[in-house]
Amino acid sequence: MKYTRMLIFVLAGISLGGCLQRDNAAEAASANVDGPFHVRVLLLNGISSCQLNVDGGFEITTSDMAGAIVLQDQAGPVEITIIDGKWTLLGRQISSENITIVPRNKAVFSLNGESFRGVLHLIAKTERKSFDAINSLPMEAYLNGVVSAEMPYYWEQQALQAQAVAARTYCWFIKNSFGLGRKWDVRRTQASQMYKGIVAETARTREAVAKTAGKILLCKQDDGSMKPFPAYYSSTCGGHTENSKNVFGDSYPPLRGVDCPYCWDSVKVSILFWPMVQFDKKTVSRRIFKRYPNLKNLKSIEDIIVTRQSDYGKFKRITMVKLVGSSGKEGLLRGEDLRLTIDPTGARIKSAACRVILIGDKWTFVAGRGYGHGVGMCQYGVLKMARDGKSAKEILRHYYPGSKIKKLY
Repeated sequence: MKYTRMLIFVLAGISLGGCLQRDNAAEAASANVDGPFHVRVLLLNGISSCQLNVDGGFEITTSDMAGAIVLQDQAGPVEITIIDGKWTLLGRQISSENITIVPRNKAVFSLNGESFRGVLHLIAKTERKSFDAINSLPMEAYLNGVVSAEMPYYWEQQALQAQAVAARTYCWFIKNSFGLGRKWDVRRTQASQMYKGIVAETARTREAVAKTAGKILLCKQDDGSMKPFPAYYSSTCGGHTENSKNVFGDSYPPLRGVDCPYCWDSVKVSILFWPMVQFDKKTVSRRIFKRYPNLKNLKSIEDIIVTRQSDYGKFKRITMVKLVGSSGKEGLLRGEDLRLTIDPTGARIKSAACRVILIGDKWTFVAGRGYGHGVGMCQYGVLKMARDGKSAKEILRHYYPGSKIKKLY
């Protein structure tokens, strides 16, 4: 961020004399906050206020401010709001599209009670009545808050290292494929991958991240070049991973699906085989039409017909369904889209590896198997392979066949 001149206002009883340069720690913390190896994580979306707490104070900069405001030794949380296009904090009003909060000293901040490393960007929405909170931090620091949020920290070290490489690859791909056109790269939820900040950091997961530092997966593209791909992963595939084209619509050689005899021996039976789940017809129709307004001409969903599924012998995974409406019109949905539309949590209809039948006025999902979309790395399969003595490299080679590991930085 460039400034035409530098003015620092030091509050909390500190005089203005002798403070004509920014603090070295703040300077270092704010340098290259959105560099090529940093990640911008969407923490909060469309909020009107938040509570910030930074031990040791913090520095505030804006896109249209000539200098910076440094708050030192600020005790307790600071409420930040946006009203009528103006930011308000500690009795001050700031008119700007965005605000950047740079923690001093430890470079750690707390947002609404959760602690994160790096820098916080608050970016106003178009109407200037709400804003997004975005955490910018180095890739490796980000992964320290991801690995144990996605995989239990006490699992074998080789499993954790495989998870770190997959998570880094996925983030790098999404950042460079979609982040270029928006203010953030990834969400902190399962919509991207789970990120819990400092609370998720452990010695074992930090070790896994450190031992794989900078490593990502590449695969051969149609033009012969080797490039990153979205290294998807899910909890339990149930015996065979799915072709990404059937779930997400993209196509990469390492994501065409592989046999997985491993998760059977490491996951609980209650996860491998999930119980019957029911949703009434009105709820199903309402949720589908809300997410897919173009299907409202069906009036109500009268039939769900499986038109395509992957057959793995011992089980089948629904990949496409036809929706038949009371109007006589029809529509198509991918199996994964159907389950997450009806059950947005994904915690009841745990996978598309199931049967769908109508019992009375309720759509019933039975014979369920596995947990998650099933594409890429099967985490409980990884656990079994690691317990069997397989290395992270061997694990990744199995679940992403044809991929190569490259040290990016």
